[in-house]
Amino acid sequence: MLDFAAARRMMVEGQVRTSDVTDVRIIAAMLELPRERFVPETSRDLAYLDLDVPITAAAGARHARRLLKPMVLAKLGQAAAVTADDRVLDVGCGTGYSSALLARLACAIVALEQDPALAALAGDNLRAVGASNATSATGPLIEGWQPAAPYDVIFVNGATEIVPTALCRQLKDGGRLVAVVGRAPVTRATVYRSVGGDVSGWPVFDAAAPLLPGFAAPPAFVF
Repeated sequence: MLDFAAARRMMVEGQVRTSDVTDVRIIAAMLELPRERFVPETSRDLAYLDLDVPITAAAGARHARRLLKPMVLAKLGQAAAVTADDRVLDVGCGTGYSSALLARLACAIVALEQDPALAALAGDNLRAVGASNATSATGPLIEGWQPAAPYDVIFVNGATEIVPTALCRQLKDGGRLVAVVGRAPVTRATVYRSVGGDVSGWPVFDAAAPLLPGFAAPPAFVF
């Protein structure tokens, strides 16, 4: 049987620290959280590898939901600059791993998922790891979660081919939204900031991530 504690340390030392992640809170959380709990039992040996681990079955591998690879998750979390007073919306929380990590950094987390089965599983997992400041919500990812808005940070747990305008409108003044933006193969981790009602974004590092449902660009018309 795989030694998950050893695998967790190797993940942090070999994937996270070597990618310029210096936030000690993120490193501590990733050393403590049992990532294997958040993937299907049949895939637990994959939990700490440098890949986006499938958490759902789908007709095509492209449409399967996945946990973000550890390096991308950690660097996005660092780019979001989450503070202990922040209220965070985690869009596309999947089985809850990212929400559990963010719950170690922030005051309160809304873990949003549109798949009811994943939302229920995320709630169970968050309770199991003691993330009492995280609450589950179910609804379309692209619409965010207006009942608890506005947010200091919105964490988009995957890629988007479009500017997530509806989500940006749920940011507080000075709030940040982080996501992997673009159309494969050209995608970049991007930080958006809301200032005085205006939102602007800038790329922070090259990254790839699975496209979230509802975040694809409409097909272009071709003559």
